[in-house]
This record gives sequence, structure tokens and C-alpha cells, in this order.
Amino acid sequence: MNQLEKEWWARSQSYLTRRQLFRGAAFGIGGMALGMLGCDGPTPQKDAVGDALERALHLAPRAQRVIFLHMAGAPSQLELFDYKPELAKLDGKPCPPSFLDGKRFAFIRGVPEMLGPQFAFQQHGDSRAWVSELLPEFSKKVDEVTFLKAVTTEEFNHAPAQLFMHTGGTQPGKPSFGSWVTYGLGTDNADLPGFIVMVSGQSAPSGGKSLWGSGFLPSNYQGVEFRSKGDPVLYVNNPDGISRDVRRRTLDAIGDLNRREHEEVGDPNVLSRIEQYELSFRMQMTVPEATDVSQEPDYIHELYGTQPGENSFANNCLLARRLAERGVRFIQLYHRGWDSHGSNDFENLHGGFKARCQEVDRPMATLLTDLKQRGMLEDTLIVWGGEFGRTPMQENRAGVTNPFKGRDHHGAAFTMWMAGGGLRPGLTYGATDEFGYYPTRDAVHVHDLQATILHQLGVDHERLTYPFQGRDFRLTDVGGHVVKDILG
Repeated sequence: MNQLEKEWWARSQSYLTRRQLFRGAAFGIGGMALGMLGCDGPTPQKDAVGDALERALHLAPRAQRVIFLHMAGAPSQLELFDYKPELAKLDGKPCPPSFLDGKRFAFIRGVPEMLGPQFAFQQHGDSRAWVSELLPEFSKKVDEVTFLKAVTTEEFNHAPAQLFMHTGGTQPGKPSFGSWVTYGLGTDNADLPGFIVMVSGQSAPSGGKSLWGSGFLPSNYQGVEFRSKGDPVLYVNNPDGISRDVRRRTLDAIGDLNRREHEEVGDPNVLSRIEQYELSFRMQMTVPEATDVSQEPDYIHELYGTQPGENSFANNCLLARRLAERGVRFIQLYHRGWDSHGSNDFENLHGGFKARCQEVDRPMATLLTDLKQRGMLEDTLIVWGGEFGRTPMQENRAGVTNPFKGRDHHGAAFTMWMAGGGLRPGLTYGATDEFGYYPTRDAVHVHDLQATILHQLGVDHERLTYPFQGRDFRLTDVGGHVVKDILG
């Protein structure tokens, strides 16, 4: 070791973190113990990307990718899919005590009034699925869709419920759904992230960026946020005065330093850092073309209702199709603004909620059509839904009925739908009581939903695990069952 290397080593040790110290000490003690037992010590961890399929492809996959359309804020199933004519007869009457005793609500206090369906329903397609008048374009696609009418969660506040839906836990820090999938299966395009996120609506989801974080998985598996307005990815372009050749030589130098650090301290996060730098460099060439929706023909823009350059759910749906074509494994779309309490016009079922339906109706219906005509729907799994549902009674915040029509949070029963990816199309699975309050048949827990999506990707949810803090973690924690009755 020459003098320069000795100085570099001394500086690197002075910056040793507590985590690195304890990890190094643990490996040292563990290595001595294994040596005493006649073992060679722990086997170095294999490359996460190269061994992805060996790690997680347990079954014959029916889907190659997922497009998850999350309606952040929780849309009312009683105004969209779960038609309850008996509830209409109770409109304006005091809520029965059995609906309130022992229950917790986000805002309801005292005795609220029952609230009947606010929009007309009609059966559609050969499957005779119920859809309200708010989704006229989507109603034409019901024979392509599998409805889950009795999804259930224990959470009834937005951030914990969104985290539970997308990470399997209610606290930040666990890997997100897309991170687990890309950790297990990798991606079909090494020049684009395997997990891409897009957000539209009034603000970010309540769960924040933890919804697409990698948690304790290596950081290269976290979701990368793309934007449909402005630069597709923040800071992916070179600064003024920096050429691509200069960037390449800079990354080479940084890569050499990082590899030397990894050789010295053995921290796998260093390898993740190198991969992220290299992916960012490749993305400078691939992202502009992949995200340029203006390349699409006019009839496609008319079908989706897109306007290039806007931040909209429609643009994100079209962009999702383009990314799916290019081999991105997990595409997550969040559309904000569905929290319909009735406390103001934005949260009014006849105001903001109706506007949200108009924003998503045509794009999500066209996405199904577009994927099918390209032969991609059969191996693309589309998932639509919120983090929970809404109550059959009108919200009376602080005991006073809200000025507009709205409903409180409700986790016991809500509707989601899926399409493609080897599911049975035209199926309605599960049911709720005559007021939409409790499941009466074939309830699907959030962990069951997660297990089923992984199953269609060829992954056994009980076997895709990662060791952390002394135990093996998985997306579905200690629960989850594959809903086999909806599989094709």
C-alpha cells in the first residue's frame, strides 16, 4: 500500500458509521465462531439483479408487469360499483345503533344520518356488472374486469392505510410493493428503472414517498418518480457546461472510489450506489424517448384525452402504456383528490368527487383497450382502487352534519377491480350486506390482494423474503392467501 492509499484508508476509517462498526464487529465475532465450528464464514451475498429470477420465480407467471392505479383519498364504492337500493330507502334517517356501537371513525361523532346512493346505477355487459353513471366509458369495459366487492383493511386513516396497501405495514420504513417485485424479478429493460411512479391530482399522497421507498432493501429497488410535465426525471440531465463525455469520466472516477470503499468495508449499499449512478447515466439517453407522448398519433391522444405537457392522470396512463411496452416491471400511478367528506365543495360527492371520476373514466378505460389491442393485456395486470372505502352514513363532523354530501372513512368493505394478467374477466367476486357496511361473502384482505398479485407474477409471497433485524420480512408479513377463485 503506497502513501496515498494509506492516507485514503485512514480517512475512510475516520468516517466509519456506527452501523458499519457494529456490522463489522458482528461479522468478525460471527466469523470467529464459524471458524471454531470448522466453517468458512458467511457466504458473500450474490448480486441482487443477476440472481433475481433464481430468487423469486417460484411459479409459472401469468403476468409480466403490473400497472397499479391508486386513487389516493379513497373513492366511495357506494357511488361507483356497489349498488345498494335498500340504502336509498334509509336516506336521511338516523343511523342504526348497531352501525355505531364499538366502532371507530375518523370524524363521525354522535348519530349521523344514513346517506343513499347519490347517482344512478345500471348493469352493463354480458357480466351484468353494476356501474354508476359517473363512469360511462369504463362501464363499456366491465367484461374485461374482475371486481372485488369485499376488500377489507383494518386501517381507517389515509397515511397508514396507503402504507398498508403498498408496503404491507402501517409505519414508514418497509419496502414498497414495486420494490419487492423488482427485487424478486428484476426488470426487462436495464436502461430504465424497474419500478416507476407517477403522481397526478392536487397534491402528493398522504403516505408520502415512503409509498414507493425501498425500505431495508437495497436502495436501487426504490421507485423512481417520473413527471408528465417538465423534465420527466428531476436532475437526470447534465448541468450547463457538462458534456456527456465529462459525465462519463466523472462517473468512472466516482465508481472507482466506491468500488475501493466496498472492498474495504463490504457495505452492499455502496454497490447499490454504483448501480444507481450507472442507471442514471443510461437514463439520459432512454428517458426522453420513452416519455415523449407527443410521438403518439392523434387518435391515441383523442382516445386517452391527453394533452402533452400537462400533469394529468390521462397523460400518466398513456405514459404507463409506453413504459410497459419498454419492459418496466412495476408502474404505479397515484391520483389524488378522492377524500369525499362533504366538508367543502372539493370533498363534495356532487363536486370534487364527480370531477375526479371525469378525470379517470376515459383514460383508464382506454388503457384497457390500448393494452388489449397491442396483445399486452393478457400479461399485464391492472389494479385499481383506494386505500379503503366510505361509510353508508353521511359524515357529521363534530356531531354536525357536513354542508355537502360526503362519507367518512370505512375499512370493513370496499371495492377494487383488476384486469388482465391471467385473471377471470367479467367476474364479480365477493359481496357486502344491503347497506354496503360489512362483507357477507368472499372477503379479500389487503394481504390476500398482495399475495394474489405476486402469485400472478410467478412469486410465492411466503418465499420472497429479506433478512432484517433478526427476522425474515415479506410483503404480506404473516398473513395473506392467494384468491384462487378469481384466477383464469
